[in-house]
Amino acid sequence: MRAYTSYEPLTEYVLRCADNTLVLGHRISEWCGHGPILEQDIALTNMALDLLGQSRMYLKYAAELLGHEETEDSVAFLRDAMQFRNSLLVEQPNGDFAHTIVRSLIFDSFHYFFSEQLIRSKDQQLADIAAKSLKEITYHRKFSSEWSIRLGDGTEESNRRMQTAIDDLWRYKGELLTPDEIDNEMKEKGIGVDLNLIAPSVDNYLSQVLSRANLQLPQDEFMQKGGKQGLHSEHLGYILAELQFMQRAYPGLNW
Repeated sequence: MRAYTSYEPLTEYVLRCADNTLVLGHRISEWCGHGPILEQDIALTNMALDLLGQSRMYLKYAAELLGHEETEDSVAFLRDAMQFRNSLLVEQPNGDFAHTIVRSLIFDSFHYFFSEQLIRSKDQQLADIAAKSLKEITYHRKFSSEWSIRLGDGTEESNRRMQTAIDDLWRYKGELLTPDEIDNEMKEKGIGVDLNLIAPSVDNYLSQVLSRANLQLPQDEFMQKGGKQGLHSEHLGYILAELQFMQRAYPGLNW
């Protein structure tokens, strides 16, 4: 893998999609064997696999755009943290079950409306990936929404934990919906999603779920950012140390 520090705009855009699903899929996979009950353990593992499958489609496309004999594996396993373009939200630790659910709720709410619009992209490969993924994404949003309501409107303890998770993670929502130069360029070319267009739908959906869950929207308007430009928290380094270990330790390993 070449030591890229920046990419062509379309490649940047595709990598953002790929890295969001890859990193979140890895995070959720950490619950395998540790879920609160067997049914949810299996559900979380299946959702991690869904996200990995979506990421593979984006990674394969990114490898084609990069050229130089890149593959989906080299793009996933041989980039350093600063070359990743995922949002800061998806790399946040699992924490307790409430934190995992809230992290998924925020991302799933964004991902649903994002993919719904990406189906209309002039880039046929992006449109096809979004179309193939939307059914899975719809289920993911349903899962995180129902659990948010169940826990928020449950016991005093479950409500407290959910509110704590909302207060901790809400600051990462803004990055998903705030366009930068790449987002605007892709939108103007009819390739990418208009984030300003979907933001009200995402916010409205989240507000409805949190209201039903008896949870309060945080009042602090400060939002973290930087992940889309390759500026990450310390958490991503630990994720990549585990995710990339085999390929780094045994370069070119084949099964």
